Amino acid sequence: MSIVRWKPLIHQLPLVRNPSLSLREQPKKYIRCCPKNPSLSSSAGFVLGSKPDSGRNLRPIVEAKAAQSPPLSQETDLISSEQFTVNRIKKTYGKVSVKLERRCGYEARWMLEVSCDLVGKWVLHWGVSYCDNQAEWDQPPPEMIPPGSTVIKDYAIESPLNAHSEGQSESAVQIEIDGDTPIGAINFVLKEEETGRWYHNKGRDFRVPLRGSSEDEITLSMKQSVSIWPEAFDQISNMLRKHEESDPAPAPILEDNSDTSSKKPIIAFHEDYTVIKEEPVQNSMTVTVRKSDKSSDKNIVDVDTDIPGHVVLHWGVYMNESKNWHVPPPPYPPATKVLRKSALQTLLEKKSLGLGNRGTFALNKEVKGLVFVLKLDEYTWVNNMGKDFVVPIENSTSGNEEKIEEKPGTVSSTDKSVDTGAAPYTENLISGIRNLVDDISSHKNKAQKTNEEQDNILHEIEKLVVEAYRIFKNSSVVEKPDKSVDDTSTTPTQLVVSSGTGNGHEILCQGFNWESHKSGRWYHELGEKAKLLAELGFSIVWLPPPTESVSPEGYMPTDLYNLNSKYGNIEELKDIVHKFREVGIKVLGDVVLNHRCATSCSENGIWNIFGGRLNWDARAIVADDPHFQGKGNKSSGDNFHAAPNIDHSQEFVRTDIKEWLCYLRKEVGYDGWRLDFVRGFWGGYVKDYLEASQPYFAVGEYWDSLSYTYGEMDYNQNAHRQRIIDWINATNGTAGAFDVTTKGILHSVLERCEYWRLSDEKAKPPGVLGWWPSRAVTFIENHDTGSTQGHWRFPAGKEMQGYAYILTHPGTPSVFFDHVFCFQEEIRRLISLRLCKKIHCRSTVKILKAEKDVYAAEIDGKVAMKIGPGFYEPERGPKNWTVAAEGADYKVWEAS
Repeated sequence: MSIVRWKPLIHQLPLVRNPSLSLREQPKKYIRCCPKNPSLSSSAGFVLGSKPDSGRNLRPIVEAKAAQSPPLSQETDLISSEQFTVNRIKKTYGKVSVKLERRCGYEARWMLEVSCDLVGKWVLHWGVSYCDNQAEWDQPPPEMIPPGSTVIKDYAIESPLNAHSEGQSESAVQIEIDGDTPIGAINFVLKEEETGRWYHNKGRDFRVPLRGSSEDEITLSMKQSVSIWPEAFDQISNMLRKHEESDPAPAPILEDNSDTSSKKPIIAFHEDYTVIKEEPVQNSMTVTVRKSDKSSDKNIVDVDTDIPGHVVLHWGVYMNESKNWHVPPPPYPPATKVLRKSALQTLLEKKSLGLGNRGTFALNKEVKGLVFVLKLDEYTWVNNMGKDFVVPIENSTSGNEEKIEEKPGTVSSTDKSVDTGAAPYTENLISGIRNLVDDISSHKNKAQKTNEEQDNILHEIEKLVVEAYRIFKNSSVVEKPDKSVDDTSTTPTQLVVSSGTGNGHEILCQGFNWESHKSGRWYHELGEKAKLLAELGFSIVWLPPPTESVSPEGYMPTDLYNLNSKYGNIEELKDIVHKFREVGIKVLGDVVLNHRCATSCSENGIWNIFGGRLNWDARAIVADDPHFQGKGNKSSGDNFHAAPNIDHSQEFVRTDIKEWLCYLRKEVGYDGWRLDFVRGFWGGYVKDYLEASQPYFAVGEYWDSLSYTYGEMDYNQNAHRQRIIDWINATNGTAGAFDVTTKGILHSVLERCEYWRLSDEKAKPPGVLGWWPSRAVTFIENHDTGSTQGHWRFPAGKEMQGYAYILTHPGTPSVFFDHVFCFQEEIRRLISLRLCKKIHCRSTVKILKAEKDVYAAEIDGKVAMKIGPGFYEPERGPKNWTVAAEGADYKVWEAS
């Protein structure tokens, strides 16, 4: 092995310091002092980065042996060298152990221990459920709270997990329980204090049942108990059954119907849960291209990375400036396979001592560049900030050399043709027009159309017109040189309708939960997941409210132009928007327009004076809000009461809001809006705001109660979804709305096994997506309904049935942040199928079954699905159906 020495650059290069770092933290610069044979590697070394103050100037390149490729004969042999920083997520698997045991020597005292074997500072965020209401979190008795704990509002406790002994990674917390206390269960989630990340049990709270509320729950607890193995449990069950048969004595009659679960004994419990800790890791990769010997027509490519484990190079080449992927002609490197004639996959060779991977292969000299991504395992792909890694190869050719003739079928870089980037959109546009024609034709025999039918057709035509204009305006058309087209002469001067409904193929991710603000670094933490969310198939991410707020979650805004929030500052906000745009994901800002918190009191002692750039007074508050003495007009919607409701009928208010939204679009880079509590003001004002700010996508939160009779949900929810559609109509169809109707119906369907509810009286989906699918944003959970708020939590254990429904049906599906990582692979498969089969917001649904225990449907004739414990299989016929995704009580097929 050659010896490589390193020494500081003292006089050769100026030392560029980072003013944000202290003197000790300043990076030092080193160069390699082995000029005779730079192709030889060292056991450890560094190369000089291109940007001294970017954090990339000191990059470890670790190699264990000399490169197998021929050494460079002279400095001109080097054609190009590209260095990349590779950001990836490292997964560490750990165990959370939960034990509930009787304290030794105490008959009525129990000890609950929760431990975690992953390294980190862990906090147990926990609460109790009393026997009379086991659905809600509540505060435990003071004597149960361990030392060092913190009380969280009126429903939870946070207790740190402490290491058992110094030097051990496992940490634990113990909670002492009185056997006579009327507590039915203990609920908890784990939080890593350093990162602020939350860890759930497959998207749900961890739950430790103390007493069974029914015989079945006691049986389940006994099965889970560490002290009873399955064979013994069966023997005990048989003994109890025989005892019941031999003892005909009737059970005692209770004097009242009160809950008796608090009188049932506490049962021992032991369960281990797998948790996955994700940490951002930065690796490096160097790709060097050099000439082979002069008699050869090949260039040699060396790939070197310090990424451990198996690394597969998924690669191709490009032959011209279009940079389209091509498979080069053989021969190929060892351990290479051709993937569908569109790319090569080469397993890189492991370096000794497990210090990374490397590979060497040859390319023809006519190749203009190398394009690739990395595959680390079946589900983990790494690219360059959302794009392919690209290494251009600049071959120097003299004027006497012959011009390389391009292969048949390739496109010359000098050719000019029509840009086909709009092809997928025009295909959808044509499909939409055809659907409209079919819809109109189906009603041609009717003497008169209903207002609903007319409105639906008009709104769809408006949407198609807007999409057509967008395609016309954004598509670049380049004619042959002998023709000239002045495209500006045919460009419309004014867009009549401002659409905030995207292109119909959006898949939305809510990028936060109710606790995300606590780390103070959420923008940074979420930005690290941008590439992963893009790989999963999301096209839009919804960020939390960006403004200064009385509440840390952001929904009580004060100074709208102060964009320093608990999630991060304005620069971090701009940075995360930029990161998502780099990976092809558009960004929605969560804007609160209904209400705003005052910063000072009036002469009457009422909080109705606003500070900051928009220094409004009582004239900006509606007159019928009884708490804030507003001097505006009456409210056009429902009052929020917790903060002054803004009077949007005032022209100065609307002007200020429009300017603010345009500022956010330009300064921050938002692509659209999630509109909070739109039930509080007329949708016509929203139309005004959207026409001014021109969002790509907008969705309103119109949330009110569904229809119930004597506590049971009504089958007919037409009135509920009509109220949401009335709001969309008021916006002139320029925004969508969250399909609260569908969420509510799914609750009853899954909680009560009533799948017949998923078909309305006309055999259509019963939510907004059944009436106006292109404006329905479907969801099963958000920061209000789930997370630690839990106002309307989706039925536990049924989440993937909900996603199997919304990710295969029309509308625009939205996935809650917590669920993205709890059900990552199942959601990935459903999204992949939706994209592959081009299911979109206007797809057609044919309901095949809607019975007590099963719902089945076919979408666009391309996808079939079923949810529920009942049986369904697609009929055999001209279509060949294959299973594309399945899980607990759901199954999805694709037509091949």
